[in-house]
Amino acid sequence: QVQLVESGGGLVQPGGSLRLSCAASGFTLDYYAIGWFRQAPGKEREGVSYISSSDTAVATSVKGRFTTSRDNAGNSVYLHMTSLNPEDTAIYYCATRTSGHISGMLYYAASEYDYWGQGTQVTVSS
Repeated sequence: QVQLVESGGGLVQPGGSLRLSCAASGFTLDYYAIGWFRQAPGKEREGVSYISSSDTAVATSVKGRFTTSRDNAGNSVYLHMTSLNPEDTAIYYCATRTSGHISGMLYYAASEYDYWGQGTQVTVSS
């Protein structure tokens, strides 16, 4: 069955960097879109970064600091985060859409994704 597992979260000082991984199983990731979302305590889930078979995009709030990449051979997607600040503290999730997917298309809303990982905590604090 489709599974996504995030890893790489942790505690980092302001200005630091982290790389989150999203390992996929049960499907071939390179055909489908992957979204990275985050949720801070008391806040709604927020889209961070999106990648399809041929395109990528990031949210305005993280532009210039976060990028996303994929390793098709490893069936994984990565979120590269730099210049982290305390406002980036959240649980980070990766998600994929397998139903009604159109190759190459990016999906920006959480409701458009049908499988989610369990999340990984990122805490930015001195």
